[in-house]
Amino acid sequence: MLRADGGGPIRVIRSEEKGSDVNLATHLLLDAFDDDYEAALVISNDSDLAEPIRLVQERFRRPIGVAFPVLSRNRSGERRPPSNALQQVAAFRRFITPSRRRRRLLAACQFPDTLSDARGTFSRPLEWA
Repeated sequence: MLRADGGGPIRVIRSEEKGSDVNLATHLLLDAFDDDYEAALVISNDSDLAEPIRLVQERFRRPIGVAFPVLSRNRSGERRPPSNALQQVAAFRRFITPSRRRRRLLAACQFPDTLSDARGTFSRPLEWA
């Protein structure tokens, strides 16, 4: 990873996506308010999304389903079971299983491991591969 001041690379000890659950919840709410969808499908195993999903369904009467990535892991690397809180609020559920065809499809939808732009070259974290 490059330093913000352009001074060169730094070593990343742990990378973690931050704010994506808040962003998703915000857009789920705003899009429902703007009547931009009839139903939604959230792909996540993050139980923090249970309350926003419940509230949007209750307030705007929009069915929201959840697709659970069966192979999601916690910070220790252990496999996480599908979130009970999300299962309880989901209008419908799907479980993304690791079939060979599905793994190839998901891999084809990802950016390359390394990308470059005007500021330099950067790589995605290994856990995201």
